[in-house]
Amino acid sequence: MLFNSIDFLLFFPIVTILYFLLPHRVRWVWLLCASYYFYMCWNAKYALLIALSTVITYFSGLLIEGLARQKKLWVALSFLSNLAILFFFKYFDFFLNNLSALCGLLGVTFKQPSFDIVLPVGISFYTFQALSYTMDVYRGEVKAERNLFKYALFVSFFPQLVAGPIERSKNLLHQVNERHTFDADRARDGLLLMLWGMAEKIVIADRVSYLVTYVYDHYTALPGAAVVLATVLFAVQIYCDFSGYSDIAIGAAQVMGFSLMENFRRPYLAISVQDFWRRWHISLSTWFRDYLYIPLGGNRKGTARKYFNLMVTFLTSGLWHGASWNFVVWGGLNGLYQVMGSILAPARERACNALHIDRETLFWRCVRVVFTFCLVDFAWLFFRAPSFRTALDMIGHTVGNFDFSAITGPALYELGLSQPDFTVMFIAIGALVLSDLLRERFGSVRDRLTALPLPVRWTVYLLGTILVLVFGIYGPGYAESQFIYFVF
Repeated sequence: MLFNSIDFLLFFPIVTILYFLLPHRVRWVWLLCASYYFYMCWNAKYALLIALSTVITYFSGLLIEGLARQKKLWVALSFLSNLAILFFFKYFDFFLNNLSALCGLLGVTFKQPSFDIVLPVGISFYTFQALSYTMDVYRGEVKAERNLFKYALFVSFFPQLVAGPIERSKNLLHQVNERHTFDADRARDGLLLMLWGMAEKIVIADRVSYLVTYVYDHYTALPGAAVVLATVLFAVQIYCDFSGYSDIAIGAAQVMGFSLMENFRRPYLAISVQDFWRRWHISLSTWFRDYLYIPLGGNRKGTARKYFNLMVTFLTSGLWHGASWNFVVWGGLNGLYQVMGSILAPARERACNALHIDRETLFWRCVRVVFTFCLVDFAWLFFRAPSFRTALDMIGHTVGNFDFSAITGPALYELGLSQPDFTVMFIAIGALVLSDLLRERFGSVRDRLTALPLPVRWTVYLLGTILVLVFGIYGPGYAESQFIYFVF
């Protein structure tokens, strides 16, 4: 069930209304049933995988807390069993393909077995959420949950089940037991966030996807400038698609009284790649920081070890995103950017001092933002391309066949979007940039909006809803577009 579907438009109000009408003691049962139903709308049998991961980590938590001398063993078994499930469904074919290629290079005959494995939606997200609980219990940050079914709700909570935010037990688990009363202001704020997320998804991301898909599918017949344009717009698409999902998830939870962690913080206003990763997919980047980078030693064991730990973390993050070498390269590039940035930092500082450059002025901050975006966007090409080889071919094609006329005049409207759609896209992206700039400078735009007089507020609410309905991509003949991160 997609957030941008009629099914969810009916499902969410029903779940929310009944949640507040039911007695407090049974509300969590209702949410657990609703969450499993939500997931089973994709493929009912894969709910067994969530249940299996839940049972493994639930009993692991009890054993870790109860058997202090053997708790490392139970942590290891919990991680190995859950990662084995993830490996089979997400990486087994990738492993076999690479093993077959390696055997071919060595002249060894390898008959690759055939498996029809369908990647379960959101498996990487709920697996990591369950594993973080195991580690939090091991570290003593939370007490092991005694009620299996309340813990199952923590793992399967429907707003963030299939694409995050990847919640921590110390933030979400205790909220299952809290008494939530209906609060009109909180519900209003949640609905506004859901509306903004829907605008990001169906007004911007789904519209941009037509141009991006067309260019990436036909790049050999197009000038390199078209590839550059599509890659820049893919940065917009993936931001609006994923941030849109996160906003809808956080807003839906907020309506029901739950608080989920922030997942995006205006990432394209970052002044360095390191800053970008403090702002992009925050729940995953902090997960890797807390459960991989720091346990590896972080920056506590010398500079060389710090760089090694950083590269391992980002290569693993790339592999988490997809079972393909182009994702590994994407992760490696983001790690390499940070390593090189750290190595070159003293030279940059000396150059700025020698030239009397104040890097905190607005001009130089803009220069840093643009430079960071260029680095991040170049890496996005590997993320979006269907394979590593295709990405390299696209780069070579772009460099050798760059023609700026392909993105000017009438030729611009032959790249998958009509002139009216391109105009809507351009205005919507401008509104997105303006919103991010305002939030970066003044804080929450939503808080300022809700402080306006009642007639003005409702005029803005209705106008925003109408604009989403008029300019959103939906309706007869349109199959609602799946969110990009569902396949991870």
